[in-house]
This record gives sequence, C-alpha cells and structure tokens, in this order.
Amino acid sequence: MSADGLLGGTDVRQLAQQLGLRPTKARGQNFVTDANTVRRIVRTSALTDADVVVEVGPGLGSLTLALLAAVQRVVAIEIDPVLAAALPATVAARRPDLAGRLEVVGADALRVDAVPGPPPTALVANLPYNVAVPVLLHLLQRLPTLRRVLVMVQAEVADRLAAAPGSRAYGVPSVKAAWYGEVTRAGAVGRSVFWPAPNVDSGLVSLVRRPEPVTSAGRDAVFACVDAAFAQRRKTLRAALAGWAGSAQRAEDVLRSAGIDPSARGEQLAVADFVAIADARAARDDDAPST
Repeated sequence: MSADGLLGGTDVRQLAQQLGLRPTKARGQNFVTDANTVRRIVRTSALTDADVVVEVGPGLGSLTLALLAAVQRVVAIEIDPVLAAALPATVAARRPDLAGRLEVVGADALRVDAVPGPPPTALVANLPYNVAVPVLLHLLQRLPTLRRVLVMVQAEVADRLAAAPGSRAYGVPSVKAAWYGEVTRAGAVGRSVFWPAPNVDSGLVSLVRRPEPVTSAGRDAVFACVDAAFAQRRKTLRAALAGWAGSAQRAEDVLRSAGIDPSARGEQLAVADFVAIADARAARDDDAPST
C-alpha cells in the first residue's frame, strides 16, 4: 500500500474481484487506476481543508481517498448499492484516520435535491460519461452553495461545456453551464489511467460559480429558449424560435425587442443574449390583451 493509501491498478482490480464486480457501460463505470491522476485532480481543484466536497460516482474510492486527505468532509453519492456499501470499509482499511470525514449517500445523483450535513462548497468527481451534463446541471441547480466544480468527463463533452459563442462545440451545455459560472478546460486525461479503458479520451472541466443572471422571465424560461434555439441549429433564430414564440413573426418581434438580429443563429449568442430574449418574450406576454 502507498504511504497515502491511494489505490493503484492492482488494488482496483483486487477490490473489484472481492466484490464480484464487473464494470458496466450502463452506469459508465471506468475506474481510475493511477494515483498520480487523482493527486492531480485534487491539486487542480484548489480545495482547502475547510471545503465540504460532493463526489458523484466514487466507485471503488480512487478519488475519494485523495479528496478525504485534503478537505473537511466528502459526501459521496453512489448509485450502485454494492459500491456504496463497500466504500466506507475501503477507506477504513486504507486511511482509518480519515474515515470520519466520509459520508456515503446511496442514490441516483439526478434525484438528489440535498445532501446531509454542512452545506457543500465544491463538486469534484469523475462523472459517469453517459449522464455527465445532466448530473452537473442538476447539482448546480439543487446545491446553490457549491462555489467550485472540477469534473472529469469525456473530452468532447469537456469541449462543449467550456466552448465560447461562435465555436463549433458551442451549444446547449455551454450556455447552461455558463449560467452558473465561469467554465474553463482544466486539462486532458488519457485512456490508460482507467480500468476498463474507455474508447474515448477524457478532459477536466473547471467551473467557478458567479451570481446567476438577473431575469424577469426566470431560469426555466431562459433554458427553454436555449433548447429551442439549438434544436435546429442551422436555422436562423427567427425560424428556430418560431414554435417557442408562437410564430416566426412573433419570434422576430421578440428578437428585435431584445436587440438581437433575427437572422443570427443560436451558436452566436451568449447567455446574456438568451436572457434578453426570454425577458422580451415575457414582457410581451404581460402586455398582451386578455381575451
């Protein structure tokens, strides 16, 4: 065992064998086998010993062990009941001095609305690739005390989350993540540090929370506008938002009220532009005569 108790490749496979575990694609189970990678994640996340960290999909505990040594508390959310039950024992065996900092929540992260204990301050996780974006957005919405995020996701998803307006990767995940904070790419991770090795490369994404945009329409209305704008991304906003606004002409009127060119496309707009469009529609709805 390494001095800091972190898991290596042999440890990961032995634990999996003891649990009778076969990693499944359905749950996006690719376990990190390289201790230097988890050390790097913790360093990059800029955590302090005052942080309360949420980790989603801790699996066999590779990242969990590194996080416990750096922060006040880790709340690990694990959907797999076998893994959830085994994690405290792994921590107790490898780092008994840190076992009291861990709390395991056996749940689907997409259904978690709160976590036990002190308000969480950070999200650090190797997110299951098949649900990475929904989980990230859900937890940012439900856990407003999260100030920092560092997640490992599929490289293509990392590009989308951190993309700027006008780029090819820019889309719905980019806009919705930007609603919550400043998003940047924080590094690349190769396939060889996982077991089993995925068929894609991975990337680290950092998000530093900032105040959400001020809007009269509300977040849900803004997000509905974003979804509509990118549903047919080759179309102009006048055409793409026709269904959302009620008609193409009404979409054009709303866009002009918001100061947006109706011939523009969604990929050209920043989150503030979508806020302006949603607010303009809400204002027109409020001004419409009742029947």
